[in-house]
Amino acid sequence: MKYMLIKTYAPAEFCDTPITEWTPEEIAAHIDFQRMLGEQLRDSGELVDAQGLAFPDQALVVSSDGRSAPVVTDGPFPETKEFLAGYWIVDVDTPERAVEIAAQASAAPGPGGKPIGERIEVRQVMAAPATDS
Repeated sequence: MKYMLIKTYAPAEFCDTPITEWTPEEIAAHIDFQRMLGEQLRDSGELVDAQGLAFPDQALVVSSDGRSAPVVTDGPFPETKEFLAGYWIVDVDTPERAVEIAAQASAAPGPGGKPIGERIEVRQVMAAPATDS
């Protein structure tokens, strides 16, 4: 079963300091943790994909009615307190294993090296509907 584990930057359970206010060393420790988790999942054969995303100030929002030129605007406003930061797609045997991985990701280090308890959304990746050939 494939699951997407969605990482959202927001005030976390045990840390309300925005990542933009962390020290360079705290950010490096957080990124090292993410790399380590990715390596563990790759070594276990459970990792399908994992990506971090740019900050919202680098995003574009596109909408279209399908007939005229699309409307393109800058991404979410800078005062946005929550934003999609990245994801993992894992292929695991049970939903419980997906939750276990999400819990590990949630405990990533933040300021002072303490686990931040960030929210990780766990969603099953659905198979495409069958088509008649």
